[in-house]
Amino acid sequence: MEKALQRHFPVFILPTLAAFIIGFLGPFFMGLWLSFNKFTTVQNATFVGFKNYIQAFSDSTFLNSLGFTALFAITSLVLINVIAFALAMALTQKLKGTNIFRTIFFMPNLIGGIVLGYIWQLIINGVLAHFNAALAIDAKFGFWGLIVLVCWQQIGYMMIIYIAGLQTIPGDVNEAADMDGASGRRRLFRVTIPMMMPSITICTFLTITNGFKLFDQNLALTAGEPARSTEMLALNIFNTFYGRVGFEGVGQAKAVLFFILVVVIALIQLRITREKEVQQ
Repeated sequence: MEKALQRHFPVFILPTLAAFIIGFLGPFFMGLWLSFNKFTTVQNATFVGFKNYIQAFSDSTFLNSLGFTALFAITSLVLINVIAFALAMALTQKLKGTNIFRTIFFMPNLIGGIVLGYIWQLIINGVLAHFNAALAIDAKFGFWGLIVLVCWQQIGYMMIIYIAGLQTIPGDVNEAADMDGASGRRRLFRVTIPMMMPSITICTFLTITNGFKLFDQNLALTAGEPARSTEMLALNIFNTFYGRVGFEGVGQAKAVLFFILVVVIALIQLRITREKEVQQ
């Protein structure tokens, strides 16, 4: 049976490989080439070299979006993972109704981002109206509105991953720590967290990449207002590509830079957290 699978392996892998080439590699290399061209359609592309990249870096809105996105990604990374880990710790105790609470916390993740954005826009603007304020008036409200929205959506998902990690910790390890007289705090930082590093690696990877790639929630909640001060990178690229005639090449150059940025940050994060796993 094993030899038969090895012999027919190319047949099974071919559909997936074809889909990967058509759906990812083809568009990726086409987009990379177009980032060096001025175009309105792929048929009338004119090579301009690094002009699009120079314009991208000289665009103040792009740099502002980069700073705003970086601050948002770091803040959401910390809040989501700390709260999700705390909830996972609480819901792995011998308490009644833990399965119900797990379901309740996970449910926001099932709602689409664009719908969630409009729902929270109504909620937050309704609250701010009592203070004569709105999301579109002050960038601080937009920033923290996005933080609340994303935390509410993603904490339950990360919580499930942390719960799975906590349940893989052998019981005798905690018993040994108790016998040695370790306090709860010492056991958390010396036993639980080190043994949870695989789960932490997954959750930090997901939250930091999601933070940088956020688009639909940003579009629905603030649309970059006021004056594009809450515009994140993905929305800035979208507005450049589709909202400014003749700037399609610049938008494509921004998309390539965005891709490189996310890949580099994700690889650095994976290396740091995986080194912690090796040290266990």
